[in-house]
Amino acid sequence: MNEALLRSLTPSVLGILVRRGADFATAEDAVQDALVEAVRVWPATPPRDPKGWLVTVAWRRFLDTTRADAARRRREESVDEEPAPGPAPAVDDTLQLYFLCAHPSLTPSSAVALTLRAVGGLTTRQIAQAYLVPEATMAQRISRAKRTVSGVGVSPARAKPGARGRFDQPGDVATVLRVLYLVFNEGYSGDVDLAAEAIRLTRQLAAAIDHPEVAGLLALMLLHHARRAARTAPDGGLVPLAEQDRGRWDTGAIAEGIAILQAALARDRLGEFQAQAAVAALHADAPTAEETDWVQIVEWYDELARLTDSPVVRLNRAVAVGEADGPRAGLAALAELDDALPRYTAVAAYLHERVGDQETAARLYAEAARKAPNLAERDHLTRQAARLNTRGGR
Repeated sequence: MNEALLRSLTPSVLGILVRRGADFATAEDAVQDALVEAVRVWPATPPRDPKGWLVTVAWRRFLDTTRADAARRRREESVDEEPAPGPAPAVDDTLQLYFLCAHPSLTPSSAVALTLRAVGGLTTRQIAQAYLVPEATMAQRISRAKRTVSGVGVSPARAKPGARGRFDQPGDVATVLRVLYLVFNEGYSGDVDLAAEAIRLTRQLAAAIDHPEVAGLLALMLLHHARRAARTAPDGGLVPLAEQDRGRWDTGAIAEGIAILQAALARDRLGEFQAQAAVAALHADAPTAEETDWVQIVEWYDELARLTDSPVVRLNRAVAVGEADGPRAGLAALAELDDALPRYTAVAAYLHERVGDQETAARLYAEAARKAPNLAERDHLTRQAARLNTRGGR
């Protein structure tokens, strides 16, 4: 069974059902039923037209559902009966589904779950496993999200014709990109590699829409993902960027990410994902940690701060300033920020260690460990504190 084929066909099959008059929630359930049937039937009798097969089975499931519900009899009379068998239409509503799943009335977690289900083709069980929640909890979350967007529908008129047409609502693009970035940042859990899934979905979006920020996000994902193998030690501990074995980085992904980024930057429509990707590219392009161009990285963080006015960006900028101009300059930049920011204490610990104040650094590392958002980061910071305490003879 070709799982990749099923995932790639899911959005277009769903789009066809919605275009025929099915409401989003019922259509999405019907498509999932068709995917389950495909897993059961295709290994023994593979269809000549997989997309047409899925459309036919999903449409039958939709009609069965509407017929079984007396409250929907009026809608049943308004929809066409089952179309004659034949090739499925070539229209692809994937792009519209992206924007539907990133509807502004959805919470970020619901938008992510709905995108993975409707566009990514993942099952509820897979999504629940990836987010470490019970399947029933995820089913309720997805069900509520589907009900929210059911009245919106898919409107092909929203995008200009053409496989890579310009989309006219950049605000909507920004929402979709934030959802995809949330998926990417979840990384890997269970049997679903969400980082790889986010890259796959972003590639799909980049093929459908000509927008430099889509390219910027794809480049950013590729550049970060290229370092994945070097981020953890054999015991599962975190390996900081400066200590990573760069020979384990994926040079092919780095080259692709840099090429995509350069093409996006050449369009002179800078956005936050392009700027983030530029920082990642400077790290990836340095043969050693010592050869990192920190001066340029500070300049890109200045651009990011201008674009986003984000305190997290300014926190990362303080680290870069500490590398470019010395740790005391970094501490001065850090002093301008709110010490309640996530990872503020860890940054302060690192910069105090660079200054040579090991006692303060050890105390701050221990404090940062208590605030760490995950076990791996907590263990890393605890080891840093222990290292300095041992060195100081405490």
